[in-house]
Amino acid sequence: MRMTFDKEVDAAYIYLKEKIGKGEVKSTIALNDDIILDFDEDKRLIGIEILSASKVIPQKVVAEISKTSSSKR
Repeated sequence: MRMTFDKEVDAAYIYLKEKIGKGEVKSTIALNDDIILDFDEDKRLIGIEILSASKVIPQKVVAEISKTSSSKR
């Protein structure tokens, strides 16, 4: 599992598998306006998108995610 953060759009993404290929997400469920679940063709949860992430994730965690996200680009 890994997490990325895009500060330009204030969104975090939690990868529940190492790599999600193009077109691998077959369905999504919005839990609310800010949390979106991504599922594969077998209906397995493979990723979680968090919008307005800086409002729900502690700032210290956002800063750490931002550092690791930047270093992997």
